Amino acid sequence: MSTHPTAIHATAIIDPKSKIHPSCTIGPYCVIGAGVEISAGCRLASHVVIEGPTKIGAENHFSPFTSIGFAPQDITYAGEATRLEIGDHNKIREFVTINRGTVKGGGCTRLGDHNLIMAYTHIAHDCQIGSHIIMANAATLGGHVTVEDWATVGALCPVHHFVRIGKYSFIGGGTTVTRDVLPFSKTSAERGTHAYGLNAVGLERRGFSKERIGKIHHAYRVLLASKLNTSQAIDKLKAEADLGEDVAMLIGFIEASERGVIK
Repeated sequence: MSTHPTAIHATAIIDPKSKIHPSCTIGPYCVIGAGVEISAGCRLASHVVIEGPTKIGAENHFSPFTSIGFAPQDITYAGEATRLEIGDHNKIREFVTINRGTVKGGGCTRLGDHNLIMAYTHIAHDCQIGSHIIMANAATLGGHVTVEDWATVGALCPVHHFVRIGKYSFIGGGTTVTRDVLPFSKTSAERGTHAYGLNAVGLERRGFSKERIGKIHHAYRVLLASKLNTSQAIDKLKAEADLGEDVAMLIGFIEASERGVIK
């Protein structure tokens, strides 16, 4: 079987050392470098540039003028063979940039499955992006950022290096994020960057039962609405019976935070 597709525009430039499944479509003026592997059913619209080492899964769609797998924007990078890995069924929109990793950050930037990465988004070196994530227009991740499954990062949000964004969280547009974002939370820059409670609508859409949402809501009241500090609030929650997996995960996220969390 050929390692290059038949649906390839005459103006595209593909390095012979790349591996591209025959079912892929490569549009006009795309450039695919050596060390790039692209799995079945991917579509590159036009003017898509991908450098390697980069491994891309199946059924990903790349819009025009995306720059994928380029060297990290890190002044300590010295040309090491770091990599980028992208999963399946992602939509990468116009002018998105995703950089490879650095040796000091583990050597790999990763993007999971079923993500919508909107126009002008930047995903820097060593970021670890989960699945079912929405990054709205011009969301910008510094290096080493972790975004957990089902999170939404609003438009024009700059996210500081090493920040973690928890599962099922929602960050409003224009929010500068310098500390970890709590799972299940709504966080916004309105009247200063704060967590404004539970992302209840998002949880309902994801099929959370009223009982599950109720337990998380109670935890948020203890964390955000009581007069307890964070350590006291966690101790109070741990002392309660039948926390549930969601609240236990929330507590674990807070306890593992190195930058502190947004409350």
